[in-house]
Amino acid sequence: MAISDVQLKGNWYSVFDAGGKKIKDIPAHTCGNLCGFGNDFIVFLRSGWYGIFGEDGRKIKDLPAHAYGEFKNASGNAIVFRKGSWIDTCDRNGKKLSSRPA
Repeated sequence: MAISDVQLKGNWYSVFDAGGKKIKDIPAHTCGNLCGFGNDFIVFLRSGWYGIFGEDGRKIKDLPAHAYGEFKNASGNAIVFRKGSWIDTCDRNGKKLSSRPA
């Protein structure tokens, strides 16, 4: 099931599928600020850590922001970060897939 939208409603993030049906509500205080989302994951930033959550609301991985740099975007199955003069593309587990100069 693919994620089509994530919306902050009050103190909860609501996750919606491609048909517009709500999949899950995630409490905002547990995950932080929304950065973006891909097909089946959501990226949040909280206290210097990127939290990667699945569409079911379960945490997949925590990534230290200082090691990955600035979040650029999430699309499909990839997350893109900019660290210094490099653009790194990672999977939802933080594994680097590619790097290129910025």
